[in-house]
Amino acid sequence: MDIFAKCYKPSIADEAREREIYPYFHALESRQDTEVIMEGKRRIMLGSNNYLGLTTHPEVIEAGVHALEKYGSGCSGSRFLNGTLELHLQLEAELAAFLRKEAVTTFSTGFQSNLGIVSAIVGLGDYVVMDRENHASLYDACRLSFGKMLRFRHNDMEDLEKKLASIPESAGCLIVTDGVFSMGGDIANLPEICRLAKQYGARVMVDDAHGLGVIGEGGRGTASYYGLEDEVDVYMGTFSKSLASLGGYMAASRRVIDYVKHASRPFIFSASIPPAGCACALAALKILERSPELPETLQERALFMRRKLHEANIRMRESNGERIPIIPIYTYEPIPTLTIAKELYERGVYVNPTLPPAVAPGECLLRTSLMATHTEALIEEAVGTIADVLREHRIGE
Repeated sequence: MDIFAKCYKPSIADEAREREIYPYFHALESRQDTEVIMEGKRRIMLGSNNYLGLTTHPEVIEAGVHALEKYGSGCSGSRFLNGTLELHLQLEAELAAFLRKEAVTTFSTGFQSNLGIVSAIVGLGDYVVMDRENHASLYDACRLSFGKMLRFRHNDMEDLEKKLASIPESAGCLIVTDGVFSMGGDIANLPEICRLAKQYGARVMVDDAHGLGVIGEGGRGTASYYGLEDEVDVYMGTFSKSLASLGGYMAASRRVIDYVKHASRPFIFSASIPPAGCACALAALKILERSPELPETLQERALFMRRKLHEANIRMRESNGERIPIIPIYTYEPIPTLTIAKELYERGVYVNPTLPPAVAPGECLLRTSLMATHTEALIEEAVGTIADVLREHRIGE
């Protein structure tokens, strides 16, 4: 059998192209901002993870340009060997202080961070216990490790306890959860997760990619939001969202960080974050440190948009995080979802259509996300357009 045979089977992407509703790879012709130019037209951007709007901040851009001039375009090696810059060390020290952890190490991407952390910590005979709605990178991380993965129903603490109770006392166990879930925009039940971890002798890792800069004291994330910074053993996060760059990080005790730096294949065998990216993330972090009002503004924008959607009788996915800037709107089935996303795009609003397996069958969504720099006027304009299109498709009636 030809191994390429699978590549030629009919797919939802093929059907979407035939119907001219294919939603992916639209070309951005301007900066990542609240309003962008995509394929020659102005669009309100409701599909970015640029939560604090810092990708266009003059200080962030200046830092990147200066680093490019001083250090060149890349490091040409891994952190383990020749690829460690003083900038990497500055960023790690600053981030560790901000997150109130002993140490931080950085990875080239957020996806790679999860691969590198979990595969290093979870070994043969160990268990990793995962929320079913965790990010795809965590699932791949479990596959890369030699441990056994168990999944519990989303935010279901009774099911989590059943899984923990089934694990032999002699086995190591890591509970892994998103802090803020990227599709639903809801928040993990971290107090109960930490309580169960103590009861069953497990450790806790939080993927806070969508929590940093969004919730917690001054934007410190999910553990801070609950006052559990000392109870969470490992934080993971990214620079591609609130910190307006590219890369990822792990925050933990100094000893655990040192172990991962010497045991993680994705860390050891990957080139380090380029100088400009590192400098941009550091500049964005400094802005966040001195501007605690930025996460507060972001949360206010989320509340405002939810209120406007509710007034327009638009059904959103239920969430325990009404201040989270990820707002999923139900569209139910794949083809209508893609059709609606295409019509919104043509009318000047960019959103992300979300289909199975990212969501359950029959629960397709338009995933919208906000920035602190969105104005209320822009949000009202976008909601008006969304309401018009959904009404035309008789969704929500």
